[in-house]
Amino acid sequence: MDTSYPTPIAPTKTRIGFVGIGVMGGAMASRLLSAGYTVSIFARTPSKAAPLHSKGAHLASTLADLAGLSDVIFTMLGHPSDVRQIVLENLLPCLNPNTVIVDHTTSHPTLAKLIYDSALQRNCHSVDAPVSGGDIGARDGKLAILAGGNEDVVNWLKPLFDEMGRVTYVGGPGKGQHCKIANQITVGANLLGLSEGLVFAEKAGLDKSKFLEAVTGGAAGSMVLELFGERMIKRDFKPGGFAEYMVKDLGMGVDVEEEEGTQVVVLPGAALSKQLFAAMVANGGGKLGTQGLISVIEKINGH
Repeated sequence: MDTSYPTPIAPTKTRIGFVGIGVMGGAMASRLLSAGYTVSIFARTPSKAAPLHSKGAHLASTLADLAGLSDVIFTMLGHPSDVRQIVLENLLPCLNPNTVIVDHTTSHPTLAKLIYDSALQRNCHSVDAPVSGGDIGARDGKLAILAGGNEDVVNWLKPLFDEMGRVTYVGGPGKGQHCKIANQITVGANLLGLSEGLVFAEKAGLDKSKFLEAVTGGAAGSMVLELFGERMIKRDFKPGGFAEYMVKDLGMGVDVEEEEGTQVVVLPGAALSKQLFAAMVANGGGKLGTQGLISVIEKINGH
């Protein structure tokens, strides 16, 4: 397959498909519509498509229809099982030659490699490109996009990625997913530290907003603090990313799979983070945002 893609991406030429139009996917698809691209969407619950449909998106009745209408298909799904069913079993068999699938789901690296190989057999390409930045990053086009696959294809896709955020090519198929797992390990630790810092500050009688203001410019400052600090204080647990997904993501780092053939990596902090997010899910908070982790720390401290 020619991976140089001599026809550059352009709103008047490149037809976009989008599957998975929840909090994140909906915002990303909206940015592509605003940039002038023709976007077809598929939603298992058609009512969810109404906001994008009103902005000009075409509603495809089946995944096969979407595949026939698209040159580049983006997916933003929930779990690896969804990716397997929708991408591997339903989309791939229907693709036109030279179609590119970009999976933004945080999924399993082994599955990403399988999809990559299956796409090649159909004279197509796939890129695993999970994202970080939450609902605000998706809305503002400031996502970190972690792309694995063929580097030429990732470079060809850059005009589309630029509408959503900043793409970094991190390696071959599956490497985007590995990078996202490492990202989630880092974010989980940051969310835990921020939660404990706020609970401690409150117990010590500090004004929590003043605490955030004071430490933001120091070593404790972080994007996690900027995105979630005030939300934690205001108990705004509206989801950018669901807590239950954090359990899944951290599990892919902590629970070593023999089929990966990788060395065992000991991750005590990630294991603790996973357990605390699992506690949040057990307490009924699985569909809340990850910033709701502070509620678990508060419960432990008798709040």
